Amino acid sequence: MHTIEFSINGEALTLLVEDNQTALRVIREQAGFTGTKPGCEAGECGACTILVNGKPVNACLMLAPELDGKEITTVEGLADGENLSVLQQKFIDHAALQCGYCTPGFLMSATALLNENPHPTRQEIVEAISGNLCRCTGYKRIIEAIEDAANSGTKKIPAKKTKAKGGARK
Repeated sequence: MHTIEFSINGEALTLLVEDNQTALRVIREQAGFTGTKPGCEAGECGACTILVNGKPVNACLMLAPELDGKEITTVEGLADGENLSVLQQKFIDHAALQCGYCTPGFLMSATALLNENPHPTRQEIVEAISGNLCRCTGYKRIIEAIEDAANSGTKKIPAKKTKAKGGARK
């Protein structure tokens, strides 16, 4: 067992975790941020993508003790209360989702890209989301939504501070 301290969506947490527990399980089950989705749990689908110190990481491949001292952003950290981020809104505007299961991972990969490169080319977008799989929509609308967000002239998409209102977040 390890005691770890980290920041998630701007909120400081101290948790006791098992050595072999994944970051995915800690984020969902202990921290209560269920937007991070378990998919293949083998690093292939990207549904569990989070930002670790601003970089996209598959939470299913990261061990919980590795969270210690890190700044984590999940999909819940993109919105500002009831206000969606520009990228989230563009996914809606472009109907870039169907079942929505993969959407949090795509949003996190795209957020990392746009924070690093506010005006990516289509090829750079394709490369940035290459670790995310979608079985419902295809990728055309997802790419268009990311392009539209990039063209909107927004600044970096920061992690927002979110507080739990009793119990786990859903």
